[in-house]
Amino acid sequence: MQESDKNAMSTRSGEPSYLNLLERMQSGEKLALAKLVTSVENDAPFVPEIMERIYPKTGKCYSFGVTGPPGAGKSTLVDKLIARIRERGQAVGVIAVDPSSPFSGGAVLGDRIRMQRHALDEGVFIRSLGTRGTGGGLSRATGEVLRLFDAFGMDVVIIETVGVGQTELDIVDIADTTLVVLVPESGDTVQTMKAGLMEIADIFIVNKADRDGAEKMVSDLKGMVALTEYGDTDWKVPVLLSQANQDLGIDEIYEELGSHKAHFDTHTNSGERKAKIRRRHFMEILGYRFLKKLENLEQEDERFRNYLKQVQQEDANPYQIAKSFFQDEDFAREIFGTGGGL
Repeated sequence: MQESDKNAMSTRSGEPSYLNLLERMQSGEKLALAKLVTSVENDAPFVPEIMERIYPKTGKCYSFGVTGPPGAGKSTLVDKLIARIRERGQAVGVIAVDPSSPFSGGAVLGDRIRMQRHALDEGVFIRSLGTRGTGGGLSRATGEVLRLFDAFGMDVVIIETVGVGQTELDIVDIADTTLVVLVPESGDTVQTMKAGLMEIADIFIVNKADRDGAEKMVSDLKGMVALTEYGDTDWKVPVLLSQANQDLGIDEIYEELGSHKAHFDTHTNSGERKAKIRRRHFMEILGYRFLKKLENLEQEDERFRNYLKQVQQEDANPYQIAKSFFQDEDFAREIFGTGGGL
């Protein structure tokens, strides 16, 4: 470890080292941002305080998610969109959510090779996250990393997910706009998952449009869009053709991103949608913090270990034992009482 890194993790004037990192991040230091992202991904104990401190500085960036089946050309498309955004002088953060290694828990693919031409651009920061077994196609840390990027001063944050599946629809609760990228061969995918796709897609893209069946795919998607109820929003989901590897159709996609952002910046339901996202985020924070509390209890509390021993018995009824757990008022006071906060 370099001396500068050692100093970064030490204390200054009695201040915790992570607050030094936060200060450096807010001054524009990418190394500090990278270290804080790693801390979030590794669920360091000081992360809740970091997130509490930066939250008032968030809400300024525009975020969009890019999802779709493997091989649809998502990374190439993101690479081209980064170039368009940088041409306009905006800083870009990219969160590339990859499958996790079953051994290390880290992202298997690492930072996408196709994006590496932007790696030396001071206005671009690319970070891969592993899903680490979470559902929704997203790492548990994705929302927190997005907020770090936002507080850092990124104008646009792009989230590329692992791929579309029945449970991989959580991107809609994080990103302002969701791009669903398909290819002409995705017909079966659309039929299998069309309900979920129709709910999350703000923009459909049929990539690799030089392949047979592209026009039919566009026609099918437009038909599905026409039959789908989108509540009381009047946004008309566009279906676009692209050949990302040839840089074709990218300008049209960029324009639609701008149109969608403008629409929801002025839409009467934008505040309601953001309120629902904050509510969901609050519930996730409570659930996760409570789970961490229980994990600590397993190590520290003999009474809780007894509950775990009971549930492992062959004739155990986990519902009955859970009921007893929640009815144990003395134990509840120990968990939530003074000094026992989450």
